[in-house]
Amino acid sequence: MSVVEKEALNDLIKQQGDIVRSLKAEKAPKEKIDEEVAKLLQLKAQLTEDEPHKFVLKTAKGTRDHMPAQMALREKVFSTIISCFKRHGGEAIDTPVFELKDTLTGKYGEDSKLIYDLADQGGEILSLRYDLTVPFARFLAMNKISNIKRYQIGKVYRRDNPAMTRGRYREFYQCDFDIAGQYDLMLPDVECVKILAEILKDLGFNGFVIKVNHREILNGMFEFCGVPADSFKTICSAVDKLDKLPWEDVRKEMVSEKGLAEEVADNINKFVVKKGGSELVTALLSDDLATNAAAKRGLEEMRLFFEYCDLYGITNKVSFDLSLARGLDYYTGIIFEAVLTDDGQPGETVGSVAAGGRYDNLVGMFDAKGRAVPCVGISVGVERIFTLLEARALAEQTKLRTNETEVFVASAQKQLVRERMKICSELWDHGLKVEHSYKQNPKLLAQLQYCEERSIPLAIIIGESELQKGVVKLRKVATREEFEVPRDKLTIEIRNYLKNMSSQQERA
Repeated sequence: MSVVEKEALNDLIKQQGDIVRSLKAEKAPKEKIDEEVAKLLQLKAQLTEDEPHKFVLKTAKGTRDHMPAQMALREKVFSTIISCFKRHGGEAIDTPVFELKDTLTGKYGEDSKLIYDLADQGGEILSLRYDLTVPFARFLAMNKISNIKRYQIGKVYRRDNPAMTRGRYREFYQCDFDIAGQYDLMLPDVECVKILAEILKDLGFNGFVIKVNHREILNGMFEFCGVPADSFKTICSAVDKLDKLPWEDVRKEMVSEKGLAEEVADNINKFVVKKGGSELVTALLSDDLATNAAAKRGLEEMRLFFEYCDLYGITNKVSFDLSLARGLDYYTGIIFEAVLTDDGQPGETVGSVAAGGRYDNLVGMFDAKGRAVPCVGISVGVERIFTLLEARALAEQTKLRTNETEVFVASAQKQLVRERMKICSELWDHGLKVEHSYKQNPKLLAQLQYCEERSIPLAIIIGESELQKGVVKLRKVATREEFEVPRDKLTIEIRNYLKNMSSQQERA
């Protein structure tokens, strides 16, 4: 390609880019935007065809590597969450990271387009899992399990537009807890919300609200407002965007894109602005909305839910919010979403950090005889929590330990590497976490600096005189205090020091 042709093509790319940006600014129909984006990509492809391939060293879009400090924080978060799950009787399971495409198809409404399909390898047609809930339902149906209280932590994949500074990725972890089985009304449901409140509190978030609603109330509200029955799902998907978009934009989508009558959309608006607690449930039961059978059923269940919230002491953290819709197709009863409300949170724009709800029919979709297993569960979006905690640690200049080493074996003179190795072996065999230098004759100062930089609490220092006397020096790294300890009592003394240091830290 000549220089002149390349310049002409660059001009066309610039013009096409302006068209795409203009359409996005005007909020044009998605189909039109996609059409013009495709043209832009074709032009860019022509430009690169003539150039040698240049390899760019980077992670794939919507993914990232994690440094040791980030992993230390993640392990702490996972440990806190798993501890809460176990406190409520959860059992761990695992499922494959990819499923048959047919397993996932038709379960996520408009979000189905975000599923990652794997290339056909001449065998089964597969997709990466979009969440942990649908695979769990498949697991129940396939293994003929009718009741279980399970938790699972694993990566899921979505072809979303990533906003990595806000904790939105294409590859991310979910932490799920679900109760499957035929139980009495709202007892498992309220415990899931209780678990959610406990996790957020245990992670140090005091300012949060758990928004709740009910699919029966939503369906009844749509019917009462005049939404055609075959449009419930698409209108529900539009209402689900109210936490991100103003009402005017959602109304435009309902009317212009989904063909809803303007007066019907305005009727919906009268309800979705309502928020409150048990008093709102009582008020709506006295409202004309309660003349709708579905809405009345949902409101009666919500009244019982709030009674149970009082018993669990979480009423002040729960808000009945009629704008909460949760666009996934499989929800059938109560739905909930946790949002952080702390003023001045370093990551306050991160959005919801957990969500869930009741899905009584999903398992039946996989069973040959259609046998349903009622389920309710929560999913904690830990990537968003990590983003907040990382921002908090940065703001507070918190130093996180990236290792758990308890003792470092140092030598004060040359030719003592074998003695260090003997001590390491003995301490490892007694279950202690120990390191030493991989240099034969390291400088003592460098070894002690290593301990201080990595916050290793204890150092053992050996030299010729210590070996002759049958002792070692035990050094408290933080205070630089040193004591002589008999070599044959080394393990016992180390354990005592570590125990005392742990007690002092707990009291502090």
